[in-house]
Amino acid sequence: MPVPVPQQRAVPAAVTTHGADLTLLVIEDDPAGTFAVPELSSTAGARVRVRTARNLTEAGRLLTDDVDCILLDLDLAAPLPGGARSDVRDEETGGPDELAALKHVLRIAPRHAVLALTAEGDAERAAEAVRVGAQDYLFRDELDGRLLSRAIRYAVERKRADTAQHQLTESRLRAQENARLERGLLPTPLLDGSDLAFAAHYRPGRSRALLGGDFYDTVRTPDGTVHAMIGDVCGHGPDEAALGVELRIAWRALTLAGLCGDALLSTLQQVLEHERQSEEIFATLCTVDIAPDGRRAGLCIAGHPAPLIARQGRAAHLLPYEDGGPALGLLPHARWPRRQVELGGSWSLMMYTDGLIEGRVGQEGTQRLGQDGMVAMVNGRLDQGLGGEALLEAAVTQVQELNGGELTDDVAVLLLERDEARIRRRGGSASRSRPGTASAVGAQRPPL
Repeated sequence: MPVPVPQQRAVPAAVTTHGADLTLLVIEDDPAGTFAVPELSSTAGARVRVRTARNLTEAGRLLTDDVDCILLDLDLAAPLPGGARSDVRDEETGGPDELAALKHVLRIAPRHAVLALTAEGDAERAAEAVRVGAQDYLFRDELDGRLLSRAIRYAVERKRADTAQHQLTESRLRAQENARLERGLLPTPLLDGSDLAFAAHYRPGRSRALLGGDFYDTVRTPDGTVHAMIGDVCGHGPDEAALGVELRIAWRALTLAGLCGDALLSTLQQVLEHERQSEEIFATLCTVDIAPDGRRAGLCIAGHPAPLIARQGRAAHLLPYEDGGPALGLLPHARWPRRQVELGGSWSLMMYTDGLIEGRVGQEGTQRLGQDGMVAMVNGRLDQGLGGEALLEAAVTQVQELNGGELTDDVAVLLLERDEARIRRRGGSASRSRPGTASAVGAQRPPL
């Protein structure tokens, strides 16, 4: 029966402090009994305790948590645990596997430092042992206490460094994988065939994250209607970010299925109630459904800040929000009326989350920017001729500067623009536009 692998402690065995006692497990089966561990020198009051195993089965029993380093004789001829023999064939060369014992030790002691012991004339196999996984090798004929003591400490420290590097590499790979996952969960607008220009800016409040509790999306349905949505799940953690993704995907599916207004928001509330971690979690939402001619829209607000609109020749202002309903998840039988809004021929419509307006302003930082401050700030940027992604980037940067540092809340802003003069010059309608007119990020259009 195979010898069970000893349970490894949570902290790697190679992690030791200088000056602490070390335990060496020697695995050798010299039948003549000529090999003896030299007397180990004491450094800075530290001692090296020695245990000896005559075969791998015995070594498995002696490999306890307090062992720091293993000295393995590569000439070990005893059968491997479970009846396997040490003269098994090498998978690459087809010849005898001269490192079978070492490979077995590395499997049962993945967190321990290992030293390979061999004859002086066997340097090639010694180097191969290091390539396979040993921390170092020693020649039996040259072994003395000072050399062995130093080699043990070197092997332990090298194993500790290798373990730390491995953990760092794993951490980086996980971070890269998480980044790819979060990036893949960000929306890709479906606006093929639309004359509207699109731009978005997204900045999560969580450190080193790409995804926060804010979410947005934009799609164009077959009838030519452009549907836009922006929302905010209360909280800033990964659970809130995951819930935001679920709500965004549900919104897109329901919108493409033909729902809008109260029917859509009521269904989204059911999704939130089933998916949230606690009953205290809620989400604000704002949806806009822009008619195929681009001149009017339906607006639904669920506890969310009202969008900002800038029409040609007029200052930007907030759309009406008096008829809005409560945030999703607050009232079980809430209703969300859909209000009709006239947009006009040329316009810019900006939807945003409260992270953009809750930053602090003033020398002492005691006041919030608020919606009025945001409107004034956007008007100033429009007067400079900014539009598209440049407008959003400038607005978020200015909010951050007024705040005196990084914003702690998630920020999501999207901008839809319509330039009637450009549409007339092209001589087309939305149905005659080339696919891909609306850009996912960074759409640049003449300022209104």
